[in-house]
Amino acid sequence: MTTTIVATVIVLGVLILVHELGHYFAAKWVGIEVQRFSIGLGPRVFGVRRGETEYVLSAVPLGGYVKMGGMGDEVMEKIEGGAEQARPPSERDFDAKPLWARAFVISAGVIMNMVFAFVTYSTVNAIWGEPELSSTRIGMVRESTLPPGTEALAEIPVGASVVRVGDRAVETWGDLTRALAEMPAGSVYVETVEPALRVLVRLPAGEAARVALVGSLADWVDAGVGAVEPGSPADRADLRAGDRVLAVDGELVASWGDFVDRIRARPEQRVELLVEREGERSLATLTPEATTEVDAETGEERTIGRVGIYNPVGETAYRRVGAVEALRLGVRETVGATSLIVGFLAQLITGGISPRTLGSIVTIGEVSGQAAEAGIEVFLNFMAFFSVNLAVLNLLPIPVLDGGHLVFLSIEAVRGRALSVEQRLRWSNVGLLIVVGIMLLALSNDFRRFFDF
Repeated sequence: MTTTIVATVIVLGVLILVHELGHYFAAKWVGIEVQRFSIGLGPRVFGVRRGETEYVLSAVPLGGYVKMGGMGDEVMEKIEGGAEQARPPSERDFDAKPLWARAFVISAGVIMNMVFAFVTYSTVNAIWGEPELSSTRIGMVRESTLPPGTEALAEIPVGASVVRVGDRAVETWGDLTRALAEMPAGSVYVETVEPALRVLVRLPAGEAARVALVGSLADWVDAGVGAVEPGSPADRADLRAGDRVLAVDGELVASWGDFVDRIRARPEQRVELLVEREGERSLATLTPEATTEVDAETGEERTIGRVGIYNPVGETAYRRVGAVEALRLGVRETVGATSLIVGFLAQLITGGISPRTLGSIVTIGEVSGQAAEAGIEVFLNFMAFFSVNLAVLNLLPIPVLDGGHLVFLSIEAVRGRALSVEQRLRWSNVGLLIVVGIMLLALSNDFRRFFDF
């Protein structure tokens, strides 16, 4: 419990500070008066004044704000715990600055969160290296996407471990994929153990063919539970991280891929799982939710089942990388996190994912604690991911969020004049109701999950 509380305070405190520092420094840079810099919302608990700015800690630790002169946002004043005192207009007011300057100040919090994520991901890769699976065990060979000349790889049975590609010994999954991607074109033997096998393949010359070759192989993952999505069918069936699925409807499952295939084939159908937990076996009954996806090969939309289980992460090894490679990996992971979060939001809006998957500060606390217990590098990566999450959510076009303010500025750019204070207040009230409603929904999801109903 102590670890969870401390980890949550660190995650929220650091990321809110980073976000608000973005607004603060941007406002100072373009010459806007900063009246108050607050970590937390609501009434002031503690504060000091330095120059024109009051730096405060406020009562509600669910956000922060930078109060700028002349911004004229009465809704935020209510949230912040006090209205701006009447004063004559100034050239240092927010509304007195050109459109580009105001857009930059509003966007700066999101930019800082993305920069923080990139720097953190890059730092983790530079210090620990790039994580990769320490196993070369084959989980699946997708025969339909193998390039010409490599069809013999389909002879490798599921569960076999690759030990050599040509003259290159491979010990990790990264070694295997790099060998297949980088070795000169031509004929090589691929050797496995358990069972011992030696197949001859002809490595293609083109980059696209190499990408297809690497993508045709999937690593072995046990049919275990790495994490459970809050509010999902798996959560409601009381499945937990560390469980192992032995059978689906009485049929034994060999691997994670086998388990996923069984679940995907049973949308909205009652399924019985044989689960092992700490040496004890039990039955769990659930109904996979129906969701749609586009078939990568045919382009057709199809309905599949989903239960909200994330696959376990196998044992990892770290490959040392240089500074340039660490920065490249930082970019890749930041972009990947952004795509993942945007995709989740898109599915949530279109109904592909249930709103019951939303979690509140309770879920954030649980995940923060789990990440902290897993190690400092895992905790830092979680902070980077959550920083991207904070950035993306702040860009939603909801008044009172940064994205809503950018919408107001976009309207001003198109029509040539700003919305009136009354119009902004009206829409901001709507936005506040939306945000509060989402927070209450997330809290109710955690409440239902906690009390199991």
